[in-house]
Amino acid sequence: MYSTEIEVHTGNTAVVHNLTREAERFLRDADATDGLLHVWVPHATAGLAVLETGAGSDDDLLAALDDLLPPDSRWRHQHGTGGHGRDHVLPAFLPPYATVPVLGGVLLLGTWQSVCLVDTNVDNPVRRVRFSYLTG
Repeated sequence: MYSTEIEVHTGNTAVVHNLTREAERFLRDADATDGLLHVWVPHATAGLAVLETGAGSDDDLLAALDDLLPPDSRWRHQHGTGGHGRDHVLPAFLPPYATVPVLGGVLLLGTWQSVCLVDTNVDNPVRRVRFSYLTG
């Protein structure tokens, strides 16, 4: 297995950060052929999603998360910025892992799909993301 970890600066606002270019660069560095790309976020308050970005879907996802997991005082887990407890529930809905098939060194994503880090935790502006390539 070939594996590496990158650092992603997400800033102090909720974001959907497209990781697809970093994943493609990783696969080139791994001399990938056929196999699986596994993406892992070792954080209790971030998740991964495969979705379209740039056409409003990323903003729609953040708005849906605000509706589903409001950043208010209802959460029992309370420390940090108000509403932070919801950030700890997020990975139950957007898991901290994703696996994508790789064929001929190319991610087998759909036409508009991207691999994205979803981070609503405004208290942690730097995230780690681990890419692992498993040869088929």
